[in-house]
Amino acid sequence: MDAFNIKPKVYFGTNALGHLSQLKHRKALIVADPFMVKSLTVNIITEQLDKAGIEYKIFSEVVPDPPVEVIIKGVQIEVEFNPDVIVALGGGSSIDSAKGIRYFSRCVNNELKKNTEQPLFIAIPTTSGTGSEVTNFCIITDKSKGIKYSLIDDNLTPDEAILDTKLVKSVPKAITADTGIDVLTHAIEAYVSTNASDYSDALAEKAIKLVFKYLPKAYENGNDEEARLKMHNASCIAGMAFTNASLGLNHGMAHALGGKFHIPHGRANALLLPYVIEYNADLKNLNGNVDTSSAAYRYTEISKFLGLPASNQFEGVRSLIAAVKILMNKLDIPKCISDPKISRSDVEAELKEISEIAIKDRCTKTNPRVPTVSDVENLYRNILPKE
Repeated sequence: MDAFNIKPKVYFGTNALGHLSQLKHRKALIVADPFMVKSLTVNIITEQLDKAGIEYKIFSEVVPDPPVEVIIKGVQIEVEFNPDVIVALGGGSSIDSAKGIRYFSRCVNNELKKNTEQPLFIAIPTTSGTGSEVTNFCIITDKSKGIKYSLIDDNLTPDEAILDTKLVKSVPKAITADTGIDVLTHAIEAYVSTNASDYSDALAEKAIKLVFKYLPKAYENGNDEEARLKMHNASCIAGMAFTNASLGLNHGMAHALGGKFHIPHGRANALLLPYVIEYNADLKNLNGNVDTSSAAYRYTEISKFLGLPASNQFEGVRSLIAAVKILMNKLDIPKCISDPKISRSDVEAELKEISEIAIKDRCTKTNPRVPTVSDVENLYRNILPKE
């Protein structure tokens, strides 16, 4: 028996943040990164909580790729403050931190035999990328080992999500690009996942169409209200798709690469996407046979609904890869790892280890093609830094 989870209630459109002023709660724990506090963005949230008469405390020690240590600090504050609502404000790191804090606080409270109900969890994204506001995924980093752990549990899914374009208009171009391609990767991987269904397909298809149409516009003009709204919606819709269908090798490899070399998650996904599509489709060995369950067939379906040339599977897959590369060029995304602090030899020295980590990643389990360590090493070689 299969199931489709549609738990989060999503508030979007004009003045979506006004929903906070309608809450009937006592105490709120706000989880955000330091920039949200320094830039006074968090005031947009606290003003609404003040209207509702809700006492609040701000936990702002969130950092990119949230480590175990930050989660532990947050759990200590949550258990002491005992809020009945948790509000996550920020990108994927803030929302993932809030997920981890809420999840493990429940474990601590159970150990202490506290009869406290689990707090309402509201996620408010400030980037259009992770879809974390509607997913049951949470990524926590063990920095001592350089490993990102993917937690997957329905209890990690927020109860409510608020999408307000006021919070994404000022996102820098580079972050708009990286997070936007992350949305596309979520949707494409959900569409070809071994757990895909009619329900997740519908959401993934819509998200893919929105990204190709609106991401270049949002990148070129951050004040384009329609483009920002559509990309915010696309991120959320893709999140709904992959929280049900799961993801694939692209994310498994991105997690391993990011965990070891601290490359932003969206950028890592972008670098790998064309090569993972080619690998999953087994492009070199495609023939005239049509297998409707194959990745090549599914990728060709994507090309067809995007209006790309797709008279056969070979052309369909090639068209999708070309379209992804053209989109990346428009977004000024490099074709290989371009961080000057990361050398080619640095990555080559870690290839076997990060490839093994990528294969063990929970996202890789639903990839349409079962990879070997050698396969993954070869895929990584496509994006090695230049000499």
